[in-house]
Amino acid sequence: MPERFSVHPVTPQDRLIQKTADLLKDGGLALCPTDAGYALVWSLDSKGAEDRVLKLRQLDTRHPFTLLCRTLSEAGRLARLDDPAFRLLRSLTPGPCTFILPASAELPRRLKHLGRSKRRAIGIRLPDHVVARALLEAMGEPLLSASLVLPDEDDLASHEVDVVAERCLRWVDVLVDAGDCEPGPTSVVDCTGDSPEIVRQGRQPVAI
Repeated sequence: MPERFSVHPVTPQDRLIQKTADLLKDGGLALCPTDAGYALVWSLDSKGAEDRVLKLRQLDTRHPFTLLCRTLSEAGRLARLDDPAFRLLRSLTPGPCTFILPASAELPRRLKHLGRSKRRAIGIRLPDHVVARALLEAMGEPLLSASLVLPDEDDLASHEVDVVAERCLRWVDVLVDAGDCEPGPTSVVDCTGDSPEIVRQGRQPVAI
């Protein structure tokens, strides 16, 4: 049976955060609050959880998922950050912004070969939500994530926890319930070209 952990949105209980991290390390799939709605999250090594997300969202294996990171240095191990990209991330993180960056040589092997060809770019986020950041600390490593954009659920309010629970709890192992959070989507900035380019302005627009 899926579990629903009620955590404080500002001072989340360590016991429940650690229990969620343990479930993820065992290959589980969770719903976690972020600064742009609730998101599906799973561990880097959990292909089983990822396959569940692909089936749930009806995606093919080439779909690029986003990596949630704790710090800029952690992001810098997974992606290549030149000086302009580093300055941009430093100015906009943590926050509801996704950055498309060139993949580094240290990207885990499984992530490099997701889909049919070697991955040359990845999405990185440093979320500005206490609970998401506490979960990342408990994991001690980044998490893979996907937004709650589900087939036939155009009206899904992914920032309202009771709506998320009613429609999505049955698909995951645990919902980390910190109440309603800020709605999305994130802004998306592509940093793979000669200069950064805003691909999408989210609910909280960014300037570069």
